[in-house]
Amino acid sequence: MTRRTRIAALLLTVGLALMACSSGAEESATGEPAADAPAGAAGGRDAVETEVEAADEMAYDADGANLSVARVAGKAVPAEDVGMAPAVIQIGTMTVRSDDVAGARVGVEKVVDAYGGSIADEKTMASTEGEVRTSKVVLRIPAADFDAAMLDLAKLGEVTGSTRKAEDVTGDVIDTRARIRAQEQSLERVEVLFARAQNIRDIVAIEAQLSRRQAELDSLKGQLAWLEDQTSMSTITVYLEKAPEPAPVPKQTDDDNAFVGGVKAGWDALSEVGAGLATVTGAVLPFALVALLLGLPAALVLRRWLAAHPLRRPAAEVDVS
Repeated sequence: MTRRTRIAALLLTVGLALMACSSGAEESATGEPAADAPAGAAGGRDAVETEVEAADEMAYDADGANLSVARVAGKAVPAEDVGMAPAVIQIGTMTVRSDDVAGARVGVEKVVDAYGGSIADEKTMASTEGEVRTSKVVLRIPAADFDAAMLDLAKLGEVTGSTRKAEDVTGDVIDTRARIRAQEQSLERVEVLFARAQNIRDIVAIEAQLSRRQAELDSLKGQLAWLEDQTSMSTITVYLEKAPEPAPVPKQTDDDNAFVGGVKAGWDALSEVGAGLATVTGAVLPFALVALLLGLPAALVLRRWLAAHPLRRPAAEVDVS
């Protein structure tokens, strides 16, 4: 029977109860007791809450009756959880340097495929020339293959950093499962109270309790789903980096012998002399050009003047031979 059908039936019952109350009121006026009232009708909201709390206690007592003598993390373990495998959350990080970051990135995908994992997140950066320089990849690997996957990832290049973290949450898983069972049993008993309610006030009060408990149950189931996901699949974050370019290595040459050393020394001296001459020539050249430009016209003018005015010899210099 659905909830709407139950509410409709209850409304019909309420109508009939009101009719019975009207007849019972006449009897009460004469001092005689009225007809049997429905449970919780006289107490109102307080009576409903008392019944709901009693249902909760019955639910938790029923779950506690199934507890085994075994204890995990200081908590009693239900019989159905005895012998369960440890629930451990494993998280790893690794930094790898490689000359070929793009190739290492392909290697990460091969590791993921080999273990049936998945890539949860990725961020890759490249240079302006399109060369991949860095890459961050978040992997989800089955927990049983965590160690093997870490070893395979270390083979992709030079490992410059690596961390591992493991957290045992077995007790949290067992506790959450127990709370879910108790909450489900509590809901079942409150639903029974809801089906027996015979007035609008009780229906509204129990409906609020049902909604609150259903929300708590959904929250517990979400926590358990997260724990089961984290314990079944480990998380590995891989940082891929471009290896720095190696520094140039100076060429190693044999020691020069005396002859070669003398030739090199002479050549160096000649180079220095040539450099000195070149320096002097460069310094004198501007003056030589100026002297040439001014001296050539002056020499031509002087030559013409001398041709027009020949020098006369003195009389004493006449040849008498």
